[in-house]
Amino acid sequence: MPVRRRAFIETYGCQMNIGDSELMAGALAGRGYVTVDDPARADVIVINTCAIREHAETRVLGRIGQLQVHRRNHPDLVLAVTGCMAQRMGKNLLDRTAGVDIVAGPDSYRRLGDLVDEMRFEGLPRGQMLLALDETEAYEGVDAIRREGVTAWVTVQRGCDHRCTFCIVPYVRGSEKNREPSAVLREVREAVAAGYSEVSLLGQTVNSYRIGDWDFARLLQAVARVDGVRRVRFTSPHPNDVSDRMVRVMAEEPAVCPQLHLPVQSGSDRILKRMVRRYTVQQFLDTVGRVRESVPGIALSTDVIVGFPGENEKDFESTLSLLRQVRFDDAFLYRYSLRDGTPATRLPAGDFVSDKTSGRRLEEAISLHRSIQREINEGEVGSEHEVLVERPARSEGDVLGRTGTGKVVAFPGTPEYRNTYRTVRLTSTSGPTFRGEAVT
Repeated sequence: MPVRRRAFIETYGCQMNIGDSELMAGALAGRGYVTVDDPARADVIVINTCAIREHAETRVLGRIGQLQVHRRNHPDLVLAVTGCMAQRMGKNLLDRTAGVDIVAGPDSYRRLGDLVDEMRFEGLPRGQMLLALDETEAYEGVDAIRREGVTAWVTVQRGCDHRCTFCIVPYVRGSEKNREPSAVLREVREAVAAGYSEVSLLGQTVNSYRIGDWDFARLLQAVARVDGVRRVRFTSPHPNDVSDRMVRVMAEEPAVCPQLHLPVQSGSDRILKRMVRRYTVQQFLDTVGRVRESVPGIALSTDVIVGFPGENEKDFESTLSLLRQVRFDDAFLYRYSLRDGTPATRLPAGDFVSDKTSGRRLEEAISLHRSIQREINEGEVGSEHEVLVERPARSEGDVLGRTGTGKVVAFPGTPEYRNTYRTVRLTSTSGPTFRGEAVT
């Protein structure tokens, strides 16, 4: 097929969306589209979206308007909006925003290339929607095209069976669908053959993976033992599914990185119950204790929502207390963002926390976390770590990489260091990141 078929894909949101963008690149490649880095050169522009927070959607709406400029020199350009925001808004996205030609949800990417060509060459009208959820669609047979980074993102699970009251994901991605382990392992081996040594397993609640007699612990162990795999990470696990066997695999398999993202969301049992998280603070702390006992030195990160409907000052103080007690290496802290279609929208109007109060609580939580993070990282200055180099750093003459625990390090190096491992001594920290010097 002619090389003049070009696609530009812009990704918003989580690692799942990175993996989905690579799948879309593969689906479009099946129709002869080469992925390019400049939207001005593209015949089709794909904006892969997130619906977790209102701010992410607002950014996308603005970006859609900006990209219309490329129609001046390319009147038959096709602009597709895909992903969770597309699924959530559906026809409203077409009604609210001029210049969107295709709206496609997370289970519709297999058809994307066909629809683009039908629109470009066969007169299919603009404004098409692909929004059906398919409980069988795991994109087997669609080869992801990986273009950036040094990590192979491998989706093992799509959708979610949890029904947290704040979360839109189950409604835009459907119920949990787990891939066959043979397909996952085949993709990992193909990634290794393409030069990747770090693999990150993806799922909405990745450690709830189960198919036949395979659970997540067995899959994690099998991936860690694939020849050529040097590092394995996974995201995002659910605290309820941190099994003893999973922790044992993390402790015993050298390739599994000593890093765990464990979203707690709140430090108040009352708010956790309202969120339908199905664990208590003490149960979460017990899980943290099991993990730290089995994997000494593990780096823990978390997600926290402040200002959830009904949260009072006592609840918020309980969250701060949990942050002080656990001392997470990293934390992603957010104000509650109301999502139409989620159960939390049906809570009494009087329970909703004002923007002023939730904003103040967020600032306080961020300040506390940053002080804890700085103390933890200052304690690591002088230690040596193996760093996988990802890309040039913003500081001239430096490269950027991550330790096995996921800490970001900038140190002197050349572009040729990319996708190599270097032993680096940490020399200083800015709080969230480190400077270092190569030892080997």
